[in-house]
Amino acid sequence: MRYNTLGGTGLLVSEICLGTMTFGGQGFWTAIGSLDQSVADRIVAGALDKGVNFIDTADVYSEGLSEQITGTAIRNSGRSRSDVVLATKVFGSVGKGVNDRGASRGHIMDGVKASLKRLGTDYIDLYQIHGTDPVTPIEETVRALDDLVREGLIRYVGVSNWPAWRIMKALGIADRLGLDRIASLQAYYTIAGRDLEREIAPLLLSEKVGLMVWSPLAGGLLSGKYNRDGSGEGRRANFDFPPVNKDRAFDAIDVMAEIARDKGVSVARIALAYVLHKPFVSSVIIGAKSVEQLDDNIAASEVVLSADELSRLDAVSALPAEYPGWMLERQGAERAATVAKPR
Repeated sequence: MRYNTLGGTGLLVSEICLGTMTFGGQGFWTAIGSLDQSVADRIVAGALDKGVNFIDTADVYSEGLSEQITGTAIRNSGRSRSDVVLATKVFGSVGKGVNDRGASRGHIMDGVKASLKRLGTDYIDLYQIHGTDPVTPIEETVRALDDLVREGLIRYVGVSNWPAWRIMKALGIADRLGLDRIASLQAYYTIAGRDLEREIAPLLLSEKVGLMVWSPLAGGLLSGKYNRDGSGEGRRANFDFPPVNKDRAFDAIDVMAEIARDKGVSVARIALAYVLHKPFVSSVIIGAKSVEQLDDNIAASEVVLSADELSRLDAVSALPAEYPGWMLERQGAERAATVAKPR
């Protein structure tokens, strides 16, 4: 297993992160998975045995049951709490009250206490805001998270599904006021959905913010189990998310299938390896419904793609040109060409 620093921090996280959205299966989340404690115990122990030290959950997954199962599974594994980098999230609705959601100081303070109790721990390594709150001032959110760091309840701050301008504004506020900076972004990124390369990826590299990739197989679409006519078995058949340009996705799957055959591995491993080869990616979150599926996905960390293979995959999945990108490239090309390239 390979380990990367989480953004500009000194925290080392495995490049494969275990996602626990499949744990529990309450309410809406039954469409994702409904693994009970015994199966979750085997998956968590199996991941830790293979060098995974990073586990991600959220307070809304299975209405809190996922956090409870995750915390119990970590304890049942026999591993020391310090051996696990435990991440969870706050933002989504956890009750019927108007303040039972969002990124306000009040909801963050209530949310962290509830998550700590369900997880059965006295600190959270990475506490993430799970979405964009159009009501709460960003400064209020940043100050609340900094207070939690100073109290020792959380150790690092992250966000999820934030646009580039909002991340940059939060970083600016933190730097101006001497508050804890955002260490990571959790975002959707796949070979079939490279949209964040336009604005977010350059920001991550510039500001040393780590990227945790969710749904790296596009809800299973990139596993190689589906056909162009939509037939196939798996989660995507019942829960068609995230949105994907299917034509571009299946063009990429065709090329990945060729590379997978040459290497004697699954298409899923190639899809995961493609994302892992990107310099702005800190860790890729994988979910699993069985130990066998977990093992296959973890093995993606061992797949090495050649420059030619990466070039083929980049070409087949290339984003259509958009402004201002095409203008920036046109105007900056001559200037960039004057700088000596690495030997």
